[in-house]
Amino acid sequence: MMTFLRSLRFVLLGCLASLAFLAGCATPLPSQPEQLHYPALDFQLPEVETLTLANGIRLYLKEDKELPLVQMTAMLGSGAMTTPAGKIGFAGLFGSSWRTGGAGERTPEELDAYLDFLAADLSASMGPYSAELELSLRSEDLGKGVAVLGDLLLRPAFADERLELARLQAQEHLRRQNDSPGAISRRLLMAALYPDNYLGYSPTSETLTAVVRQDLVDFHQTYFAPNNLWIAVSGDFDRENLLQILHDNFGDWSQREVPEQQLPTITRSESGMIQVAAKELPQTTIVIGDLGLTKDHPDQYAVRVLNYILGGGGFNSRMMREIRSNRGLAYSAYSYFQVGRRLPGPFVAGTETKNASVVPALSLTREIMVDLRNNLVTDEELQLAKESQINSFVFGFEDTHSVVSQQMSLAFYGYPADYLSRYRDRIAAVTANDVQRAAREFINLSRQQIVLVGNPEGFSKELAAFGLPVVDIDLD
Repeated sequence: MMTFLRSLRFVLLGCLASLAFLAGCATPLPSQPEQLHYPALDFQLPEVETLTLANGIRLYLKEDKELPLVQMTAMLGSGAMTTPAGKIGFAGLFGSSWRTGGAGERTPEELDAYLDFLAADLSASMGPYSAELELSLRSEDLGKGVAVLGDLLLRPAFADERLELARLQAQEHLRRQNDSPGAISRRLLMAALYPDNYLGYSPTSETLTAVVRQDLVDFHQTYFAPNNLWIAVSGDFDRENLLQILHDNFGDWSQREVPEQQLPTITRSESGMIQVAAKELPQTTIVIGDLGLTKDHPDQYAVRVLNYILGGGGFNSRMMREIRSNRGLAYSAYSYFQVGRRLPGPFVAGTETKNASVVPALSLTREIMVDLRNNLVTDEELQLAKESQINSFVFGFEDTHSVVSQQMSLAFYGYPADYLSRYRDRIAAVTANDVQRAAREFINLSRQQIVLVGNPEGFSKELAAFGLPVVDIDLD
């Protein structure tokens, strides 16, 4: 025991001596946090190989040997944007039936069992502009996984019973659509921003019932072609082996003409309104919206900085600072500009507050917006907003597949080739005048669409002061 204690004493003395030596050599720590200096962030975008197969399939490849896994995203360049108003809900039913309805020679049950046997994760979805398959599996099963993708892309079954199951699930979701104030407010806001447009439509029991299996088959026969397909692959694969597997499964798939989905014309409303959806709740959800911009707008970078300062910067934003910290009207407040890829995305700001505080919270939010229109932001706000956007850029690439799939998505939507490489420089170049110009273009109180979901007894009589028409919404 004494020997052990003596040994321990020598070890401790050695550690203390080492610490004393290091302390004498180290530069003293600054007394204030702002005196800390860090090396500049150096992040280089990983290179992604791009190539096009003979039949028109576009490939985006990035090898990563860290884990024995492969991830694939197959993206079809047509989506639900042109769904007629009478069949809204088609996108969800298609995505679910595509994944679960069987494919090739396999029944739905056999396909599920086979994927379980491979320990593979497969999902399908349809958005406004595209339909996607996501597959993750062991690298040793790559050939089998691509064969499954081949069946789903060329020979989907859309089994009747799986379509009916998807319809029942959608009907149940519809039945509960008014349970969440947030869901109600978004539904009403999007309908106001995008009237007579797929982006503003919501499914009903009638539109879900109107979708039949032949609609799914017709969409597949019309839009599925190799020259309308993008595939991103990342992980532990051999390039030449992958190309051979793809040739074996898709080589006989011939190109053909695919009709271009026509996009509707979006017209910005010049008159706003306040929609009030009465719901017995102790607090009210407040959402303010307007049409924003597309990726092609030259002020998209100024808008990103503007949004950070307005409500997108958390506790560094004006909305959070004034509404929560200074006035105590709400627990949180936020804003976001969704930059549209082909049609203008929405600009949204919102908060939740007790019913008696709705008018003060709404008034304060609009005052903050007016100030951004009328006055230049401070140098401190501008610098913080730009640095945050620049430093958070790297977190858009969480893993190898996010890099590959994002490169594919940007190419699909027609972004400039230098979009990612110059993104940080373009954010850094934004000035206070740019921010004010963007605020004056995209923040206009007279055309804002406002949605209030809560008990109107505490605020309804005061809404006239905002000078906008007030519309009561019957949620039933």
